[in-house]
Amino acid sequence: PRFLLECSISKAQIKKGHLWLTLTDGEASIGGVAWASKVKQLSYIPSEGEGVVVVGKLNFWNSRASLTVQVLDLRPSISTVLHQYEITRAKLLEEGVINSQTKRQLPSHPDVIALLTSSPSSALSDMVKTAKERWPLTRLIVCPIPVQGKVAKDIKSTLEKLALFHKKLQLNAIVLARGGGSREDLMVFDDESLCRAIAKFPIPVVTGLGHEDDITIADLVADHRAATPTAALVALLPSHKEALEQLQEKKRRLKEQSKWKMVIEHQRLSERKLRFQAHQPILLIQHQKNLLAQKVQLLEALSPKVLLGRGFAIVRNERNENIKDFRDVCLKDKIKVEISNGEILASIEDLKPKGNLK
Repeated sequence: PRFLLECSISKAQIKKGHLWLTLTDGEASIGGVAWASKVKQLSYIPSEGEGVVVVGKLNFWNSRASLTVQVLDLRPSISTVLHQYEITRAKLLEEGVINSQTKRQLPSHPDVIALLTSSPSSALSDMVKTAKERWPLTRLIVCPIPVQGKVAKDIKSTLEKLALFHKKLQLNAIVLARGGGSREDLMVFDDESLCRAIAKFPIPVVTGLGHEDDITIADLVADHRAATPTAALVALLPSHKEALEQLQEKKRRLKEQSKWKMVIEHQRLSERKLRFQAHQPILLIQHQKNLLAQKVQLLEALSPKVLLGRGFAIVRNERNENIKDFRDVCLKDKIKVEISNGEILASIEDLKPKGNLK
């Protein structure tokens, strides 16, 4: 029967296409072999010292009295994955490749994005569906990549090609995604060379790898880490429903502002109309007429003729100068006496001062 064996590799070598292993738990050991036909199917080839989980069955050779584990499948153990993760993380942190200060801001309304994931897959279907629901204006370019096994070189090659042609493709961002799987399945995204390619990619990179609790080195060097492939599209694309609500709110505000502006402008026009009416030429002329009439009345009230009509007279000398003082005339001087209806010519026969004349 088949069984699972958790162990470490104390020795590993390939002979004539077959993978020969020594499996140990630290106290006991047993030989293992993956035949050449099976080696071609394995997604992971271990090195000495690495922990593995083996799917195998027992083989017993009568001629050699030898018991061996025949390897049907082989995967790294979680301890190996985490150990490699910590080694790569420490190295890239020291070099500054992992740096939160250098992360770029995601585009608010990307026109074109590239999706790097396996195709066909549920992750790709979910991302395409989410993109259509959130922002159908964004064009998607699907770049199929392998996401299982030792495929870091293939993913890196795809990234390098996209980096060369991203301007021609008018890319605004890329999404590197893989749905589901165990942490061991995500080990490819801890590859140092692949993560360096992600870090130096010319446009923002969003990762959506595995589950919410799974964090890879690729997540650390990317510009944005999403918990799942679907969450990556949610982070990258705006919601057309929210955008519609915002537009409706702006429309309402503009309508209110336009209404208030019309009211204010109407008030201004009314005030200007009143001012213009108050400054009409006819009204100005009438106002001036009224002022002139008032001045005429005032002049008439102050006119000497009014005094003359009341019995007063104006006395002038021969030079037609008003006589205001007793000393302005002498005996025998000719004078004119103006009354309301004419003038009287007379001469001075006598002068009688009034009071104490100084």
